[in-house]
Amino acid sequence: MGSGTPCATISCVDLWTVHLGRIPYREALALQQRVRAARRQELIPDTVLTLEHDPVYTRGRRSDPAELPFAANWYAQRGIEIVDVDRGGKVTYHGPGQLVAYPIVRVEDVMGFVSDLERVMVDALAEEGVGARGRAHEGRDFTGVWVGDRKIGSIGLHISHGVTMHGLSLNVDGDLAPFEWIVACGLGGVAMTSVERESGRAGRMDCVRKRVTHGLAEALGHRQRLVTPQRLERALAAVPSTVG
Repeated sequence: MGSGTPCATISCVDLWTVHLGRIPYREALALQQRVRAARRQELIPDTVLTLEHDPVYTRGRRSDPAELPFAANWYAQRGIEIVDVDRGGKVTYHGPGQLVAYPIVRVEDVMGFVSDLERVMVDALAEEGVGARGRAHEGRDFTGVWVGDRKIGSIGLHISHGVTMHGLSLNVDGDLAPFEWIVACGLGGVAMTSVERESGRAGRMDCVRKRVTHGLAEALGHRQRLVTPQRLERALAAVPSTVG
């Protein structure tokens, strides 16, 4: 694909799926911004980035300082960074063993897309033998995916010129203790859970990731196309770095 090729001629029926492995949060945030700039200019099709983060707390636009009850250096001593972001939602934790998917896609119905993300996670969990449900219809504080009264998946988005950024996180087999050191998602007393805790099976990251990205492509009406990080970089090379 040439750097100036309009998206309309490069299979916009595709959902580019790029697996990045484990990377720091700020690095992934910068890449999301570049991908969204390219998507807004129709230089690439809808794209989803999948990854795991180094330990980090992210605070969304509706976060309250009380959601991080300890001092920043207390968290730093435990190897956890704190980053303020422009997504919706409140404070949450990302770390190894948690699947993160950042769909950078054009949407017209934002709440419909949130429901799609919930359904994608619910379906992927069902295939792992974990019964879950989405709760966005109960109010924005309950957006995400739950197993009983335990939260297993979170959603936070930012929309600019009709293109999304940020996305979903799904606890697979990581350490859940860092959730106990915050008021997770602004909901006091909420227990977090994971695929491993609910099913007794670890090592399911690859399977869950494939199920989530396949489900996302279906929800968007796209054909999934696996793209390497190197190919994505080539497509972004001619796009100016743009924030927002």
